[in-house]
Amino acid sequence: MKILVPIKRVIDANVHIRVKSDNTGIETTNVKMTMNPFCEIAVEEAIWIKEAGNAEEIIVVSVGSSQGQDILRTALAMGADRAILIETDEDLQPLAVAKILKAIVEKENSNLVILGKQAIDDDNNQTGQMLAALLDWPQATFASKIEFAGDKLEVCREIDGGLETLSVKLPAITTTDLRLNEPRYVKLSNIMKAKKKPLDIIKADDLGLDISPRLTVLKVEEPPKRASWIKVADAQELMDKLKNEAKVI
Repeated sequence: MKILVPIKRVIDANVHIRVKSDNTGIETTNVKMTMNPFCEIAVEEAIWIKEAGNAEEIIVVSVGSSQGQDILRTALAMGADRAILIETDEDLQPLAVAKILKAIVEKENSNLVILGKQAIDDDNNQTGQMLAALLDWPQATFASKIEFAGDKLEVCREIDGGLETLSVKLPAITTTDLRLNEPRYVKLSNIMKAKKKPLDIIKADDLGLDISPRLTVLKVEEPPKRASWIKVADAQELMDKLKNEAKVI
């Protein structure tokens, strides 16, 4: 079995996000970037599956600028076998990314695609589902546990009422939740070895796909600053303020 793991390069979760001065987007110049945490979990799960003898090859793919090679090398250092960068300077939306991934899945003849359930920069949570629709494959999202049962995938997922287990026949799409695993620490020796692993670069325009945006961003603004809190003497004063000032009751 061949596993394809799409990964995304995002602003590090510990970095304070700043809006560009012209309000056209988020400032990324000289900002620390890293692999999306949910994607890192997806890579780790694929490695576990291969180490258990259920897969022969792990291919990681990223869509974006040439700078995306850094996270691909990180995934190779974790244990992936090959990497593919779909190079484009355009800020692609989920449907465009799903179209590109469909082309790569068909080119590589993958049996299983494991994605992070969402990226921490836009929180869209759409690419996995759109890819499943385009491929007409079954999907099991928000996986907190993955097991193999013959030619089927048993995926346990957390829902509001508790736990739910889905059984999907391969080939399939699954997206990872936070509690699925704990990504491994990458050793320096593995980072050095990753430099020798194959990393192919494909221009997005060469795929011949319609990846034009469906949505237009008009303006990006920071959220309004929260008002400072006040201390009230008793419950009656609190009720008065909620009624007369906040107008919530």
